[in-house]
Amino acid sequence: MSNGTVEDRLAVRELIERYCEGVNQRDAQIWGSTWAEDSEWNLPVVPGMEAVKGRANIVQAWVDSMKLFPFVNMMSMPTSMTFDGDRARIRSYTSEVAEMQDGTVICPRGQYDDEVVRQDGRWLFARRSFKPLHGE
Repeated sequence: MSNGTVEDRLAVRELIERYCEGVNQRDAQIWGSTWAEDSEWNLPVVPGMEAVKGRANIVQAWVDSMKLFPFVNMMSMPTSMTFDGDRARIRSYTSEVAEMQDGTVICPRGQYDDEVVRQDGRWLFARRSFKPLHGE
């Protein structure tokens, strides 16, 4: 279930799409542009990445983690958006295919529970928390 204007819902969908584009293109600038300066990323499936705070630290952690995967393709779909002014809570589901350095292919499916914030007219991730649902 979602509330909010069509414009806000579309802008958040575009935020999630830009995040995936950054992953799929391995582009730290695109990927990093989705985060608020004082954001937090919780990714408990990656050792040492239980919680990373601050956009610069988050981007560096992502750059480091992407070195583990010669190939990654990520698709994501938001399913609920609850807006409250310039903040919103979002739930989305992901489907990924990744190749590890040793050639092993993994296909994780997961859920993101996000908090997003509108800053300077743009929606950005303030907090992303990943929960694995199936796969590696």
